[in-house]
Amino acid sequence: MIRRNPMGDLPVVPESAFIDPTAIICGKVVIGDHVFVGPYAVIRADEVDERGGMEPVVIGAGSNIQDGVVIHSKAGGRVEIGEFTSIAHRAIVHGPCRIGDHVFIGFNAVVFNCTIGARSVIRHNAVVERCSLPEGFHVPSTCSIHGEADLARIPRVDPDVTSFSESVALTNMDLVRGYKRIANEL
Repeated sequence: MIRRNPMGDLPVVPESAFIDPTAIICGKVVIGDHVFVGPYAVIRADEVDERGGMEPVVIGAGSNIQDGVVIHSKAGGRVEIGEFTSIAHRAIVHGPCRIGDHVFIGFNAVVFNCTIGARSVIRHNAVVERCSLPEGFHVPSTCSIHGEADLARIPRVDPDVTSFSESVALTNMDLVRGYKRIANEL
């Protein structure tokens, strides 16, 4: 469902994107070309800052927002998700956040108020908040990072993990094409 927020902002969704009919895209959201938004995902840009302003939620081209993902921002803060990024099932991205290109965020992971460098991997059930992950950083499953001091104990990303992330992005690009092809068959 594509809908306006209380301020009247309507999402911008290109024809090339696939939005599952059960997903909710609300407000000042800008979705790039060939983006996949899976079932029951919620992307909302509807809160304002103390001056009544709001930054958008931007999803870069070729990215995939999988089943049950929630993307939102506190007090009108910007959320920017780079190109060819995968946000896996039931993950939460709560802004303000900047997530780089070719990033993988795993199942049930929570990302809040941070910057994630390009080609980084945040594995399943991890929590990352109030920090800046450098490019190519790997956060193992179930790990919790609650600020810059926690980053020193985390190893750099393994090339095998990066190739997995790339395969997820490519698979979801195929899903966009497939779902767009069959969209009018029901």
